[in-house]
Amino acid sequence: MIKKVLVANRGEIAVRVMRSCREMGIRSVAIYSEADRTAMHVRYADEAYCVGPATSAESYLNIAKIIAVAKKSKADAIHPGYGFLSENAHFAEEVAKANIIFIGPSIHAINTMGDKLTARQLMIDSDVPVVPGTKENIDDPKQLIAVASQIGYPIMLKASAGGGGKGMRLVREEKDLINACEMAKSEARSAFGDDAVYIEKYIESPHHIEFQIMADQHGNYVHLFERECSVQRRHQKVVEETPSPLMTDALRQKMGEQAIAAAKSVDYVGAGTVEFLVDDNLNFYFLEMNTRLQVEHPITERTTGVDLVRAQINVANGLPLTFKQEDLHQNGHAIECRIYAEDHKNNFMPCPGIIKNITEPMGLGMRTDGYVYEGYEIPFHYDPMISKLISWAPSRDEAIDRMKRALYEYKITGVKTSIPFVSRIMEAKAFVDGNYNTHFIEQNIDFLMTEEDDCTDYCEDIALFVAYLDYTKKIKEAADKSNVAKPNDSAWKEYARHKNILRL
Repeated sequence: MIKKVLVANRGEIAVRVMRSCREMGIRSVAIYSEADRTAMHVRYADEAYCVGPATSAESYLNIAKIIAVAKKSKADAIHPGYGFLSENAHFAEEVAKANIIFIGPSIHAINTMGDKLTARQLMIDSDVPVVPGTKENIDDPKQLIAVASQIGYPIMLKASAGGGGKGMRLVREEKDLINACEMAKSEARSAFGDDAVYIEKYIESPHHIEFQIMADQHGNYVHLFERECSVQRRHQKVVEETPSPLMTDALRQKMGEQAIAAAKSVDYVGAGTVEFLVDDNLNFYFLEMNTRLQVEHPITERTTGVDLVRAQINVANGLPLTFKQEDLHQNGHAIECRIYAEDHKNNFMPCPGIIKNITEPMGLGMRTDGYVYEGYEIPFHYDPMISKLISWAPSRDEAIDRMKRALYEYKITGVKTSIPFVSRIMEAKAFVDGNYNTHFIEQNIDFLMTEEDDCTDYCEDIALFVAYLDYTKKIKEAADKSNVAKPNDSAWKEYARHKNILRL
């Protein structure tokens, strides 16, 4: 049985995995770059090892160093989290060669689903519906034009090895096709080392809906229902919720069955996500499969009561799933907002810096998966997401109201954050009505950008200045009086009062 897990990641996901390990009595090992010496996951873990300089290539992506640390710490298993090496088949292979358990799917599943063209063909063979398009990479410009014309504009060019919105280009007219293809190939080559692209028919008003699946080594498969992920900016998710306001019981059952069929086609083991596009007529099409834990997994945990990380570890231990499909039910409604250190008024530019003060929301139905603390400096080397805020309530309306309250309470000073932006999303009529698709942000951008000015930093400076003047005035008045302290006076209390004033 697994007794020690090395978490090959950083930030909130590393802390989140370690929490489940601690509940299970499993020791955790952190790795960190030189830029992350003071990071929360380093403090939380039972052991921590530096694996290199700040750049990801020299630290969190350095397979040899990570394997060496795993051996040195005598870790039984490695959990990759998400991002970095989580969908890297070579990493999984090296872990296996080192006789260490990889908490994730097989190398075959990662390879097959990681290549979008291969996955697409496999879904066709497995009778899982896919968006009309090509089955192979097309290099010849004439053939590219002919195929695009046959499919019909608008079309989407996609990198075969892609993900996260990279290597994608929307083409509405033939005159833009060749240039868009060259740009998509160049971006794919730079990001993934593979410039293969394929064509899909573009769905005009798509809803991005994904199904969480879980499978064990004994042939048991379940899905844990859907997540609505249509609130996106540049193909990156911003807000997710479950259940989806678009979903019907019949559609949920059908899509869940197809998600399990997709997983079975590669003999999948562990936690994974099957993503679909759904049009306004409720026709759905396979998009891709993520062979890892998703960023938005907490909302599934909140509505099903299943700890997905615990389930991953149990499956890696060779244990059967403790639940069957008929045992799983959705309870209430959950929403997740991703909180970034970024300036939405400046083209969403990342805003690294030192956290001066942070107050996280609490109360019934709230969960915060984060990793920053007062005095922590957010490095500029990595993704600017600093936390995920999850609300739960018996109904969708209550979950939205609870999220509004929590966002109001969430105070971070020292860096700009996306809190004002996601707060406006909770106010937008299309979102409140549940009538939105992947174009939501661009269609509502004017509304989302017109929130009241955030004077948090300004108010903090004024408060500190006033507190300082008041304190120096009291010191002077005390000096003018007797130097003998009154019997009830306490230097400790005075110090505490002074410190609390300065932390307003």
